[in-house]
Amino acid sequence: MIHDPFKALYIHIPFCVRRCNYCDFTTQAIAQDAPAIDSYVESLITALRRASKEEELGAIETVYFGGGTPSYLGSRRLSSLLYALSVSMHLTPEVECTLEANPESVNDRLVKDLWALGVNRISLGVQSFDNEVLELLGRAHNADQARRAIAIIQERFKNISIDLMAGIPGQTMESFEASVATAIEAQVTHVSIYPLSIEPDTPFARAVSAHEMADIDEDIQASMMERAATLLEDAGFHRYEVASYAKPGFECRHNKAYWSGVPYLGIGTAAATMMQNSERRLRLTNGVVTDDLNPAQMLAEDLMLAMRMTEGLSQERAIQAAELLPETPDVFKELLALGLVTEQEGRLKPTELGWLYGNELYGRLLDLAP
Repeated sequence: MIHDPFKALYIHIPFCVRRCNYCDFTTQAIAQDAPAIDSYVESLITALRRASKEEELGAIETVYFGGGTPSYLGSRRLSSLLYALSVSMHLTPEVECTLEANPESVNDRLVKDLWALGVNRISLGVQSFDNEVLELLGRAHNADQARRAIAIIQERFKNISIDLMAGIPGQTMESFEASVATAIEAQVTHVSIYPLSIEPDTPFARAVSAHEMADIDEDIQASMMERAATLLEDAGFHRYEVASYAKPGFECRHNKAYWSGVPYLGIGTAAATMMQNSERRLRLTNGVVTDDLNPAQMLAEDLMLAMRMTEGLSQERAIQAAELLPETPDVFKELLALGLVTEQEGRLKPTELGWLYGNELYGRLLDLAP
């Protein structure tokens, strides 16, 4: 398929020191010195060289190392991988290069090496600054380790994001508010707030099924998400997409690429790729096609993705969409009437209610395509 140039690159690292109780990602807990990790890193380097030879990396604007726990690879492996990346593409300072890390695997040498080799953004998986909550989640770090990791990263990096989780069974509003406040006090520049979901075949799912743990209370979870918005916005963060808050200029460009219909290349086990041209949009994982969209479906998806962003979409774009999707104006009228969307300064934007009832908002827009 002849496709538009890839603008974003995702590299998947499927290894962790342990699997968390809520995790359903493609990861495995494995000894840090396991030969399988070295073999996997070599396969990534080979894939990067192949992609470069096929001229697939020339337009890349953002790179994201996700997992798993990329920092678990350690300095030596990450240095090899980042060197291979730098000779495979133009890894200039203008390219946003993010690496996910967990607090227990952060140290001075790692941070210095990452900075020297072109990483310019760190996303730290904290989830909570409450030790009891961390223990329930099965995290490998405690609150003090998280604070120390942030301080070590700040010696080199200013562009630092942390993840926090809302709606964990047994988590109180006071505990959640304290974690958000700690993130603010730590002076990070980006915070993502994720509502916990209980996924099948996880320890949490089994505990809920056995009545050993309460299921998620969606009302409490929604209250926590709303409270986070207030605390973070009062502290100078702005919410630019449904789950993410940033200080001005520190929005994650890689995240925004996913919500803007930008073609992206995935390298590594279970890494998704999206390629497209004017007639077709394909998503593939491990070489298997998972989505095959025609122009009408592509447009409906783009309208839906725009509703994940605070800025929404322009009225002009909605009018243009009606040429291919005639029901677009009526659907937006319904969404406005339901309070899921608002109209501001010539733009259609999601409301807080729209985000809380995202399935309805996103579903109505996706259903525009026949």
